[in-house]
Amino acid sequence: MKRILIGGIALLASALAAPAMAQKSGGTLRMYFHDNAPSASIHEEATTSTVVPFMPVYNNLVLFDQQAARNTVESIKPDLAESWAWNADKSKLTFKLRQGVTWHDGKPFTAKDVACTFALVQGTAAAKLRKNPRKGWYDNLDKVVVAGDHEVTFELKRPQPSFIVLLASGYTPIYSCHVGPAEMRTKPVGTGPFRFVEFKPNEHIKLARNPDYWKKGQPYLDAIEYTIVPNRSTAILGFMSDRFDITAPFGITIPLLKDIKSQLPAAQCTTASMNNSTNLIVNRDSAPFNDERLRRAMMLGIDRKAFVDILNQGDAIIGGVMQPPTDGSWGLPQAMFEKVKGYGPDVAKNREESRAIMRELGYGPDKRLKLKVSTRNHLFYRDPAVILIDQLKEVWFDAELDLVDTAAWFAKVARKDYAVGLNTTGNGVDDPDQTFFEHYACGSERNYTNYCNKDLEKLYVEQSRELDVEKRRKLVWEIDVKLLEDGARPIIMWNRAASCWHPRVKGVVSMVNSLYNGSRYEDVWLDK
Repeated sequence: MKRILIGGIALLASALAAPAMAQKSGGTLRMYFHDNAPSASIHEEATTSTVVPFMPVYNNLVLFDQQAARNTVESIKPDLAESWAWNADKSKLTFKLRQGVTWHDGKPFTAKDVACTFALVQGTAAAKLRKNPRKGWYDNLDKVVVAGDHEVTFELKRPQPSFIVLLASGYTPIYSCHVGPAEMRTKPVGTGPFRFVEFKPNEHIKLARNPDYWKKGQPYLDAIEYTIVPNRSTAILGFMSDRFDITAPFGITIPLLKDIKSQLPAAQCTTASMNNSTNLIVNRDSAPFNDERLRRAMMLGIDRKAFVDILNQGDAIIGGVMQPPTDGSWGLPQAMFEKVKGYGPDVAKNREESRAIMRELGYGPDKRLKLKVSTRNHLFYRDPAVILIDQLKEVWFDAELDLVDTAAWFAKVARKDYAVGLNTTGNGVDDPDQTFFEHYACGSERNYTNYCNKDLEKLYVEQSRELDVEKRRKLVWEIDVKLLEDGARPIIMWNRAASCWHPRVKGVVSMVNSLYNGSRYEDVWLDK
């Protein structure tokens, strides 16, 4: 009996290990995208509208496993680097690089290209990035040391165990030394599985298979075509009528998902919170919002559950600064979050406190504060902005909507050319180093509200260098609570949305804690 059982287990294990079917080569993957890419240069942009269609053009040193739904340190795989090693205190990280890799224009990839990339990001190169949204990610990088053509070492100012996590994001491709930033914006040259073919703004982006890709046998697809379809109904109809093989990643709202599944039950769909929050941004340097009391009154007027119920039919998460569990790895436990003053579920109590502050400032039902709520002209921004405007009426703010095109939105808020905004923030990686230093550090380009707390920044550094995960987690929670209390960037909700594709599309994995890291598409193939 024991032999039979062991034999059965062995057969089962063998069956599970074998692929369901062999990958097929050929075909064009057709995807719609809801928004125009501001440019093709990933290092200069802060939107999926760039990283999704252009991530297949590039490679990183390392990359999150494209077949793993959760981004973790353990899921990081070699890419242009064959291997890596830390020194004892995790202040130096050395990579051995692949040999024989070429850029799409035929020139060889070397360690110098890695050094050139990070000189651009750090702002020390002769050529300059027009925008540099992730410069703050690498403030701890002291220098990149090149040893020959195939070895490079990142020397850090202090230990930072999660530094490699930043390198694994889709937001950290390697650029070449010989192609300047201006050309990368319109005709990008990479080492990735697909070559750039054409970018017609507001129409389409086309990529073709790289026949010289260093990963032999891949990619499986001949081409990828992204069609820009701003109208949500038109885009969904295109997917339902088979014009598109796959939707834009997480481009399906919860209400739309129910419609798709009822009309197209064979569609493959996954839902996740994707590390994306809706939040209120207030320019602290713009009168009258330079008054802390007024900012607090606005924050107290928000009914977070109403946002969840209206936008997501109850299927979204209310939480703090870091993505909440279970999709997120570092977020506050719910009980801890609800104890933060002003964030608990008693909306009536919060709004009464808000109105008391407004009275103190000289406002009332007959003397209301007029303002504009700026937001990106994008479906995941517009709808919550309308709800925010309606809710603020309850605490004597009269707001009108100011819609801003995607190409102008990130530059506008980065230069603080707004007073109040409804924003969505997608985190490049699920790690506190990215969130704290990018969005809440003094002087960061992506710190849209100009929040600055020098004492708290000391804790940012302390958690960053902590090797013990549980000790680090407690420090992260302490920081999270303080940012909420200070109204640094009030979180409204953590969004949940879906990606869908037809059954013929194989090899797609939607990442639950990333909106930006899963679009390489070298593993995707079409069964037709």
